[in-house]
Amino acid sequence: MDIKTAGIKPIALSVFLILTSTVAAVANAAPALEAYLLNPGDQLMVSVWNEESLERTITVLPDGKISFPLVGHLTAAGETASVLEDKITAKLDAFIADPEVNVTVTNTRGNVSYVVGKVLKPGPIVMVQATTVMQALAMAGGLNEFASANSIKIIRSTGEQETLLKVRYSDLEKGSDLSSNHRLEAGDVIVVP
Repeated sequence: MDIKTAGIKPIALSVFLILTSTVAAVANAAPALEAYLLNPGDQLMVSVWNEESLERTITVLPDGKISFPLVGHLTAAGETASVLEDKITAKLDAFIADPEVNVTVTNTRGNVSYVVGKVLKPGPIVMVQATTVMQALAMAGGLNEFASANSIKIIRSTGEQETLLKVRYSDLEKGSDLSSNHRLEAGDVIVVP
Protein backbone atom coordinates (compact mmCIF):
# COMPACT_ATOMS: atom_id res chain seq x y z
CA MET A 1 0.00 0.00 0.00
CA ASP A 2 1.28 3.47 -0.88
CA ILE A 3 1.68 5.97 2.00
CA LYS A 4 -0.24 8.62 0.06
CA THR A 5 -3.17 6.30 -0.63
CA ALA A 6 -3.32 5.25 3.01
CA GLY A 7 -3.92 8.87 4.02
CA ILE A 8 -0.79 9.09 6.21
CA LYS A 9 1.55 11.94 5.62
CA PRO A 10 5.24 10.98 5.47
CA ILE A 11 6.19 13.32 8.37
CA ALA A 12 3.46 11.92 10.62
CA LEU A 13 4.58 8.39 9.76
CA SER A 14 8.20 9.27 10.61
CA VAL A 15 7.18 10.71 13.97
CA PHE A 16 5.07 7.63 14.68
CA LEU A 17 7.95 5.28 13.86
CA ILE A 18 10.39 7.25 16.02
CA LEU A 19 7.99 7.25 18.99
CA THR A 20 7.28 3.54 18.59
CA SER A 21 10.97 2.64 18.52
CA THR A 22 11.67 4.92 21.53
CA VAL A 23 8.89 3.29 23.59
CA ALA A 24 10.17 -0.17 22.65
CA ALA A 25 13.74 0.79 23.64
CA VAL A 26 12.60 2.14 27.03
CA ALA A 27 10.53 -0.98 27.70
CA ASN A 28 13.51 -3.21 26.89
CA ALA A 29 15.84 -1.14 29.09
CA ALA A 30 13.63 -1.43 32.21
CA PRO A 31 15.35 -3.66 34.77
CA ALA A 32 13.60 -6.94 35.45
CA LEU A 33 12.73 -7.57 39.08
CA GLU A 34 14.39 -10.57 40.64
CA ALA A 35 12.25 -13.50 41.74
CA TYR A 36 11.07 -13.21 45.34
CA LEU A 37 13.07 -15.34 47.79
CA LEU A 38 11.14 -16.79 50.71
CA ASN A 39 11.87 -15.61 54.26
CA PRO A 40 11.05 -16.97 57.71
CA GLY A 41 7.55 -15.76 58.59
CA ASP A 42 6.22 -15.90 55.01
CA GLN A 43 2.97 -17.78 54.55
CA LEU A 44 2.47 -20.29 51.74
CA MET A 45 -0.46 -22.22 50.31
CA VAL A 46 0.78 -25.63 49.13
CA SER A 47 -1.51 -27.88 47.13
CA VAL A 48 -1.14 -31.05 45.10
CA TRP A 49 -3.51 -31.49 42.16
CA ASN A 50 -6.16 -34.16 42.76
CA GLU A 51 -4.93 -34.66 46.37
CA GLU A 52 -7.19 -32.45 48.49
CA SER A 53 -5.89 -33.97 51.74
CA LEU A 54 -2.46 -32.50 50.96
CA GLU A 55 -3.62 -28.87 50.69
CA ARG A 56 -2.00 -26.82 53.46
CA THR A 57 -1.33 -23.26 54.59
CA ILE A 58 2.24 -23.26 55.88
CA THR A 59 4.37 -20.61 57.58
CA VAL A 60 8.11 -20.67 56.97
CA LEU A 61 9.61 -21.32 60.40
CA PRO A 62 12.30 -19.14 62.03
CA ASP A 63 14.92 -21.73 61.01
CA GLY A 64 13.82 -21.28 57.37
CA LYS A 65 12.17 -24.69 57.06
CA ILE A 66 8.67 -25.97 56.38
CA SER A 67 7.01 -29.29 57.12
CA PHE A 68 4.74 -31.05 54.63
CA PRO A 69 3.02 -34.47 54.75
CA LEU A 70 4.97 -37.32 53.10
CA VAL A 71 7.85 -34.90 52.48
CA GLY A 72 9.04 -34.02 55.97
CA HIS A 73 11.13 -30.91 56.56
CA LEU A 74 12.49 -28.83 53.70
CA THR A 75 14.50 -25.61 53.63
CA ALA A 76 12.29 -22.90 52.11
CA ALA A 77 14.04 -19.66 53.12
CA GLY A 78 16.21 -18.31 50.35
CA GLU A 79 14.33 -20.28 47.69
CA THR A 80 11.73 -19.12 45.17
CA ALA A 81 8.23 -20.60 45.24
CA SER A 82 8.94 -22.48 41.99
CA VAL A 83 12.13 -24.06 43.41
CA LEU A 84 10.16 -25.14 46.47
CA GLU A 85 7.52 -26.65 44.16
CA ASP A 86 10.26 -28.69 42.48
CA LYS A 87 11.65 -29.87 45.85
CA ILE A 88 8.22 -31.00 47.08
CA THR A 89 7.44 -32.65 43.73
CA ALA A 90 10.70 -34.64 43.84
CA LYS A 91 9.92 -35.91 47.36
CA LEU A 92 6.25 -36.73 46.59
CA ASP A 93 7.22 -38.62 43.43
CA ALA A 94 7.94 -41.69 45.59
CA PHE A 95 4.33 -41.71 46.85
CA ILE A 96 2.20 -40.15 44.08
CA ALA A 97 2.45 -40.73 40.33
CA ASP A 98 3.40 -37.49 38.55
CA PRO A 99 2.46 -35.07 41.37
CA GLU A 100 1.49 -31.55 40.29
CA VAL A 101 2.51 -29.24 43.14
CA ASN A 102 1.56 -25.59 43.42
CA VAL A 103 3.16 -23.22 45.95
CA THR A 104 1.55 -19.80 46.28
CA VAL A 105 2.98 -17.07 48.52
CA THR A 106 -0.05 -15.69 50.37
CA ASN A 107 1.73 -13.39 52.82
CA THR A 108 5.22 -11.86 52.79
CA ARG A 109 5.32 -10.82 56.44
CA GLY A 110 8.85 -12.26 56.66
CA ASN A 111 10.10 -9.62 54.21
CA VAL A 112 10.93 -7.10 56.93
CA SER A 113 13.66 -4.54 57.51
CA TYR A 114 14.07 -2.40 60.61
CA VAL A 115 14.67 1.29 61.25
CA VAL A 116 16.24 2.24 64.58
CA GLY A 117 17.52 5.48 66.03
CA LYS A 118 16.49 9.07 65.47
CA VAL A 119 13.41 8.71 63.28
CA LEU A 120 9.86 9.62 64.19
CA LYS A 121 8.53 6.02 64.10
CA PRO A 122 11.31 3.45 64.66
CA GLY A 123 10.47 -0.20 64.20
CA PRO A 124 9.87 -2.89 61.59
CA ILE A 125 9.08 -2.03 57.97
CA VAL A 126 7.17 -4.75 56.10
CA MET A 127 8.29 -4.57 52.49
CA VAL A 128 5.40 -5.53 50.20
CA GLN A 129 7.37 -4.36 47.16
CA ALA A 130 10.99 -3.54 46.32
CA THR A 131 11.92 -0.90 48.92
CA THR A 132 14.82 1.55 49.07
CA VAL A 133 16.36 3.28 52.09
CA MET A 134 14.57 6.55 51.33
CA GLN A 135 11.23 4.75 51.11
CA ALA A 136 11.86 2.98 54.44
CA LEU A 137 12.85 6.25 56.12
CA ALA A 138 9.66 7.82 54.79
CA MET A 139 7.63 4.91 56.24
CA ALA A 140 9.41 5.54 59.55
CA GLY A 141 8.11 9.13 59.51
CA GLY A 142 11.42 10.69 58.46
CA LEU A 143 14.39 11.83 60.51
CA ASN A 144 13.91 13.77 63.71
CA GLU A 145 15.68 17.09 64.32
CA PHE A 146 18.58 15.44 66.21
CA ALA A 147 19.48 12.87 63.52
CA SER A 148 22.93 12.84 62.00
CA ALA A 149 21.69 12.63 58.40
CA ASN A 150 24.99 11.76 56.75
CA SER A 151 25.97 9.06 59.24
CA ILE A 152 23.12 6.65 58.46
CA LYS A 153 24.19 3.04 57.97
CA ILE A 154 22.56 -0.20 56.93
CA ILE A 155 23.61 -3.38 58.73
CA ARG A 156 23.15 -6.29 56.32
CA SER A 157 23.62 -9.89 57.44
CA THR A 158 24.58 -12.49 54.87
CA GLY A 159 24.88 -15.80 56.65
CA GLU A 160 27.45 -15.32 59.41
CA GLN A 161 28.88 -12.12 57.89
CA GLU A 162 27.63 -8.59 58.52
CA THR A 163 28.25 -5.69 56.13
CA LEU A 164 27.88 -1.96 56.71
CA LEU A 165 26.47 0.15 53.87
CA LYS A 166 26.75 3.92 54.16
CA VAL A 167 23.85 6.25 53.34
CA ARG A 168 24.36 9.96 52.55
CA TYR A 169 20.90 11.32 53.24
CA SER A 170 21.68 14.90 52.17
CA ASP A 171 22.84 13.67 48.73
CA LEU A 172 19.65 11.63 48.37
CA GLU A 173 17.49 14.51 49.56
CA LYS A 174 19.06 16.87 47.01
CA GLY A 175 19.03 14.26 44.27
CA SER A 176 22.71 14.92 43.57
CA ASP A 177 23.95 11.34 44.16
CA LEU A 178 21.54 8.45 44.40
CA SER A 179 24.19 5.74 44.74
CA SER A 180 23.54 5.31 48.48
CA ASN A 181 19.77 4.78 48.07
CA HIS A 182 20.31 1.05 48.56
CA ARG A 183 17.56 -1.43 47.82
CA LEU A 184 16.75 -3.17 51.09
CA GLU A 185 16.81 -6.89 51.75
CA ALA A 186 14.91 -8.83 54.39
CA GLY A 187 16.60 -8.44 57.77
CA ASP A 188 18.41 -5.17 56.97
CA VAL A 189 18.69 -2.75 59.89
CA ILE A 190 18.85 0.97 59.10
CA VAL A 191 20.64 2.81 61.92
CA VAL A 192 19.99 6.55 62.18
CA PRO A 193 22.39 8.02 64.81
